[in-house]
Amino acid sequence: MSKIRFYIEYHLKDKGYKLQQFSEIADINVGTLSAIIKGTRLISMNQLDQITSAMDLAQGYFYEMYGVECFIESAPHWRRLEPFIYRCAELGKLESIRAVVSQVTDDHSYIDELFEVAEDLYKRGLKQAALILYECVSECEKYQHSERLAMCKYRIFLISMGYDQKENRRIISQFEPFIGRVDQDYQLDAIKDLANAYWGVHEWNKMFDLSQELERRADLSMKQRKKRVTKAQYPFFIYKAYANLLIANYYDYTKNYREALRYTDVYEKIIENQAKHFVDYEVIHKFREWAKFNKCLYNVMMGRKEVIPEYITYIEHSEEEILPAMVKILQSANRYQYDIDEVLIRFKAQIDAKFSDVRSQGRYTVQSWHCRRVVLFYELAFYYFNKKRFELGAVSLLISFELSIFVKDDVLISKCVNLYGQFKEYLSNQVHEKYNILIDDIYIEASL
Repeated sequence: MSKIRFYIEYHLKDKGYKLQQFSEIADINVGTLSAIIKGTRLISMNQLDQITSAMDLAQGYFYEMYGVECFIESAPHWRRLEPFIYRCAELGKLESIRAVVSQVTDDHSYIDELFEVAEDLYKRGLKQAALILYECVSECEKYQHSERLAMCKYRIFLISMGYDQKENRRIISQFEPFIGRVDQDYQLDAIKDLANAYWGVHEWNKMFDLSQELERRADLSMKQRKKRVTKAQYPFFIYKAYANLLIANYYDYTKNYREALRYTDVYEKIIENQAKHFVDYEVIHKFREWAKFNKCLYNVMMGRKEVIPEYITYIEHSEEEILPAMVKILQSANRYQYDIDEVLIRFKAQIDAKFSDVRSQGRYTVQSWHCRRVVLFYELAFYYFNKKRFELGAVSLLISFELSIFVKDDVLISKCVNLYGQFKEYLSNQVHEKYNILIDDIYIEASL
């Protein structure tokens, strides 16, 4: 006897319900309910939810049992499997999806249907459920050279990227071989997203190469735009502009700020030339703001302290720009050895918020792991140490070091270790103890 039927019968006896009474509570025809209990009729998802509610149980209470009975112990049917996947996705019952999907894909059943559902779940924002389906479809097609396999790899890449830099590099390496096979309609977005990922893990040369490829593809698409309809997220000129923005960022990294300024002019002109033909003001506004901010930024990075007030005027009302701006102002001040105490006082509340954001109720928050937060703390430490404010410098350094270890960023870990070595003779025993604990964490992590 099925476990679900047993639970229903037990509930009827326990509550003293007649079949008719319970059918009215569950809003299911009494004949249908009788057939379900007898096992002569399969239960649908809607009926299962109605019965669960009538028994005052949590939504999805029977889903694990239902998955076993309908799709593992019995031959699965898509008419029942599809709503099951959707309901499990909505309720976050991912393991139930995983168990069932791995079963039905053993003989490559329903691969086409699973991919379509994965795409729909992805668009609805149910990405962790979609990820399970993409992984199953990908595994079934791993020896194929299909666009669908490439699309699965692309979606897996997008969903899986997180705060762990080493894991991000692994995810990137798994997707990179498939970039050229992604459906042409999604090529521009895929190249853009992969370039952004390389930016995030400091693979600047690869980001630069992909930026050039993005511009080349965008130019080609602009020439062919009358020949086909595209599913690209933005008009083609946006990708061309964004490619030049990435190239400007590359020259920022290499400290060639004149070239960075030149490419900023390039993407600004692309946007202004096309703005009158494009109705999405928000995107146009973003590029204009980026150009305005970045022109000031690159001048600041060239040591022009007098530009800082203008830069601050631009960014102080834009919350998302304050953090990267503070990082750059600190880097410039550290490089050219000038004082920015007034700036730090002015943005003290925002800087303090970055410190408090690092932990939430004793646990790290995902939002904390943006690389720029780690760099902000490092640059603050460097600045305070050079000003001989060793206590403030130590606080910043320890937070930067701790975050670097957590996100597994070896470059930043090394920089923190070197900075500690430069100034350790000025630091307290308490700081040394905390530092040694973090060093031990590195060894523990390496041994796992």
